[in-house]
This record gives sequence, structure tokens and C-alpha cells, in this order.
Amino acid sequence: MKKTAVIGTGIAGLATAARLAAKGHKVTCFEANSTYGGKLTAFIKNGYRFDAGPSLFTMPALVDQVFTACQKDARTYFNYRKKEVACHYFFEDGTFIKAYSDPQKLAIELHAKTGISTQKTEAYFKKAANKYNRVGHIFMNKSLHKAKTWFSADVAKALLFLPSYNLFTSMNRVNEKLLDNQKTIQYFNRYATYNGSNPYAVPGLLAMIPHLEHGIGTFLPEGGMQSISDSIYKLCVELGVEFHFNTPVTEIVTDEAKVCGLVANDRAWSFNTVVCNMDVAHAYKKLLPQVKTPKKIEQQERSSSALIFYWGINKQFPELDLHNILFSNNYPEEFNHIFKKQSIYNDPTVYINITSKEIPSDAPPGCENWFVMINVPANKGYFTQEIKIQARQYILAKLSRHFKTDFEKFIILEESLDPNSIESKTSSLHGSLYGTSSNSRMAAFNRHANFTSKIKNLYFCGGSVHPGGGIPLCLNSAKIVSELVK
Repeated sequence: MKKTAVIGTGIAGLATAARLAAKGHKVTCFEANSTYGGKLTAFIKNGYRFDAGPSLFTMPALVDQVFTACQKDARTYFNYRKKEVACHYFFEDGTFIKAYSDPQKLAIELHAKTGISTQKTEAYFKKAANKYNRVGHIFMNKSLHKAKTWFSADVAKALLFLPSYNLFTSMNRVNEKLLDNQKTIQYFNRYATYNGSNPYAVPGLLAMIPHLEHGIGTFLPEGGMQSISDSIYKLCVELGVEFHFNTPVTEIVTDEAKVCGLVANDRAWSFNTVVCNMDVAHAYKKLLPQVKTPKKIEQQERSSSALIFYWGINKQFPELDLHNILFSNNYPEEFNHIFKKQSIYNDPTVYINITSKEIPSDAPPGCENWFVMINVPANKGYFTQEIKIQARQYILAKLSRHFKTDFEKFIILEESLDPNSIESKTSSLHGSLYGTSSNSRMAAFNRHANFTSKIKNLYFCGGSVHPGGGIPLCLNSAKIVSELVK
């Protein structure tokens, strides 16, 4: 039986472990933290339950595929329901948009609130769907670093429509051309943040992302986001995967450019194959000192990070939903601060996730659990406690303006997560949420492959490698690795 190690039990590591165990591997997982899940965890305090990391759930079929690949019925492990409304959006001038998951309903809502014609919005969604169907699945499901991918019928067909992919212009330029309505442009520009990028720099190809939320849908897992990692962990245990928590790996051991094991807790372990779910930049620096870090990794721009406050609120706000966005009044300047000035803008876009809207037990009666997040730069030394305090004041000022009250008086519980703690807890370089940004047309090709030609039987999964960050792409990286491992 082939002995395989998985380093890190984020969602990609768990999914890889399950898939390989189902293929007959003897899988052992090593995790530096006390539990599995990586960024996808939760905590409870004083009667409030918070999903600690990712809060938006799209493409649930990718979770189902993990169970199907292991010949299990996903519904006995994991369940979810579709949301009729994806998000509530608030602009500074009082404009409120209820973003229906259904594209036609959203088109009607955008026309009523911004004046844009329903025909323009519907045409936009049609183009987004075409991009995804023609090329999105290739980037998401295949290794871009294997010749057989490029000599497939899918790629040949996709190349016929190359001019429509907007590779040489930005998402913002595409949105300006197709929508010609400032609020609607800002609405669709926001989708660049789904992989920690800048809509004024990211290629127009990524204008297909809205299709994932509105063409496929937004969903809510029963039991919250942590149930995704809980269910796959349960599957792993049933498949015989062995877990070692509080066991940081300190070295991947090689012999003549071939993996032969690893070192964890000062103990040498022998393995035929190693899959690394750790941020690939840290993996090279900390676990592979015998291998020079690829220049691409050192030179690539990091994705944005996040500053998150977990607030127990002793009041309910009926105007808010599960997902909510309070837009910045100057979107270009906000992203200029994040990616150019490496600082926090004084009017940030604020995201609020309130799971107690759907799961009442997540907060005490009459209260709400607020996950409040702003996008901030990856931390290359700028983030200090003083910066954090100032950012908190920016957020509170924005909330007080919108709700016309001194908002801070409703906060009776507070925890936080910032770029420093994100890096220390998850080994994400500089606290970036999605590894590298996608702010260049070659970004997808420059991401590290799911394998390395320098060391045989060493593979990489997770948000820092191909195809990218976020739950769907991490699950796809697990699928790609499971197909690459012989």
C-alpha cells in the first residue's frame, strides 16, 4: 500500500486526503494546529457562534464531488440550501439593492434602484456564463502545467472565442463598457475581491465570477460553514486517514530528488508521496531548505488580506440579511490604498455576515452575531496595533452613518483576526487570503503548479497554488492533485 502524507488540514488538505484514501493510499495528515479546517473553522463565546473564516458558499457540487469520488452519499454527511437573496448592498447615498440570486430578478432590482436597463444586465450575465462555460472549467479543473491539458478538445474549442475573454483589459474596463452605470459597475467590480484582487487591474476574464453567485447560486450549509470541513473530516476518518494534530512538520525529506518522508515533532516519518497544503512560499522556505524557492513565488504580488471583527450585538437589525455590503464612496481610491499605497482607506467597504439570520441558535435571543470584515493589504510590515484601532474607528463611523446611531454601544462581545494572526495561525505568507493576486493577465499561469519537476512525488494543493484561493478552487486543487498522484 502506498504511504502518503498530507501536510496541513485546510479544506484542500482534507479533500485530498479523502480522495487519495479512497484510491487505496494509506494517508497520514499532519496539522500544526489543534484542529482541522485551516481558515474554515468556527468558535463559540458567550452564546455567540462565529464562522471564523470563509463565509460565502458557492458551487456546493464541488463538495458533493468529494463524497462521490469516495463512493459515498454526500447527503448523509453534508446538507445545504439555496439562498433566494445573495446579499444586501448599501451605498452612502441611501441606495439599497437586494441582490437576488436569480439573474433576472437581480436585473429588475438593479433597474429599479440604479436605472440600468434589464437588457444590459441580462446580457452581462449571458457573457459571464459563456466565459465560464468555455474556459472557466479548464482553468479550474485541469493542471495548466501539463501538456495534455493544452492538446485537449476543450482547449481547442475555447481558443475559438479568445477575443471574448478580455485578457488584455481590466474587469473595470469590461464593466464600464457593458454596463455604463456607475453603481452597477461598482456592484460587479466587487467580484474581484472574491480572489483578493483589484478590479482596476485584474483581467476582464474574471468578469465571469458573477455567474458563480447568480448563475449557479449562493448557498447556506446546515450548521454553518464549518460543517463543510466537519463533514470531510468525518469522511476521512471513516476511510482510515490518520491525523496528528499539534504536530508541525519541519522538513520534507528527499533523497536524490525524490520524496522519502518528512520530519515532524523531531521524528522522522517514511512516505512514498507527500502532498503539501501549506502556503507554497512558506513550504519552500521552511520545509524545503535544500531547494531554491522559485523566483516566481518571490516576485508575485500577494492577494489582499483581511481585518475581521467578531461582534456580539445586543440588538437585531431587520434591514440586514445573511450577507451585507456597505460600499465605499470612492471604490478606486480604496483599491489604490490596498494595492498601491499599502495602507487602509478611511472609507473602506464593509462586509457583514450574520449567520443568526438563518441559524437563530448562533446568537442569544434578541441578539445577532456579526462577522465584520474589510479588505486590507497583505502585511509587509505596515500593520500595527495603532492601524488596527484606526481601522476599527473607520468601520464604526461607517456603521453609525448608515444606521444613524452610535453603533458601538451595541457591541457586547469582541474578538478579532488581522493579517498578523492570519499568518501565524494559517502560515499564509503576509496574511494574504488567496496566495497571490490575479492582478495580471498571466497570473493564472504564474501560480505554482500542483507538483514540482524538481522533486518526484511531491505535490501541492490549497489556495496558494493552482487554481487559486477560496473554497471552490481549493477543492479543485485537491481533485487535480488526486488525479496527478499515480
